[in-house]
Amino acid sequence: MKHLINILDLSTDDIKELILIANDIIENPEKYALKCAGKKLATLFFEPSTRTRLSFEAAMLELGGSVIGFSEAQSSSAAKGESIADTTKTVNCYADIIAMRHPKEGAPTVAALNSQIPVINAGDGGHNHPTQTLADLLTIYREKKQFSGLTIGLCGDLKFGRTVHSLISAMSRYSDNKFVLISPDELKLPSYIKKDILNQNNLQYHETSDLQSVISDLDILYMTRVQRERFFNEADYIRLKDSYILTPDKLTHAKQDMCIMHPLPRVNEISVSIDDDPRACYFKQVLNGKYMRMALILKLLGVI
Repeated sequence: MKHLINILDLSTDDIKELILIANDIIENPEKYALKCAGKKLATLFFEPSTRTRLSFEAAMLELGGSVIGFSEAQSSSAAKGESIADTTKTVNCYADIIAMRHPKEGAPTVAALNSQIPVINAGDGGHNHPTQTLADLLTIYREKKQFSGLTIGLCGDLKFGRTVHSLISAMSRYSDNKFVLISPDELKLPSYIKKDILNQNNLQYHETSDLQSVISDLDILYMTRVQRERFFNEADYIRLKDSYILTPDKLTHAKQDMCIMHPLPRVNEISVSIDDDPRACYFKQVLNGKYMRMALILKLLGVI
């Protein structure tokens, strides 16, 4: 494994190893404090980010390395028309590993094809977000102690939600999982994911627009926001943005050990009054993301 572009670049054994490393980092942080001393991470973020960029930076700093990079396209030579390939080749001269976020699907793949150092996809348009999926997987493992036999509800923007697409890909490789796809018709899961992943692997799934009718069945509820930045029509966004708002009363019939997840940022799709509910795991996801990115950086740099 030289790069991480798609979660399927990782085998289930790779994921198991990363989880073991992450758990060891949680238990023994001092053991890893200098593992990346002298190494530099370049964060090439052509699209706004809070959690992912800061998580990568915190991960590298806690491993004893350093960070260079930019947080928006306008502060890079992309604003002058420089290609992804040329930016990548330039950064190869300065850094040991790259984390890239880009609004265009496939941009990190282009970077990887032009890079001698590891490239990590930190989100490309509505396509993939593999390190968020690693955060999700560590959260599921720590909360549920397993990846099999789960009923997973995915709610909200399933059309453009790259975190949803990556999580379905990852969880499709474990046995006896069921997917409940909850969205308005306009934001349904793309047909190619149903065909290439769900149908291809003979996985059980059910599509509905009614969260309340299925919430009692769920072991995991993965909420997502309707993403304004993916819409070409503001009127469509306004019409759909409040399709699902999770409030305490809607959890009345949910399992007591259901895990509520969200890749964040949230707008209003989860009420803040749920934050203190023991089932709320979305801020745990944030912390787990840092630990999994630490584990991934260690593996890609070959220092563990």
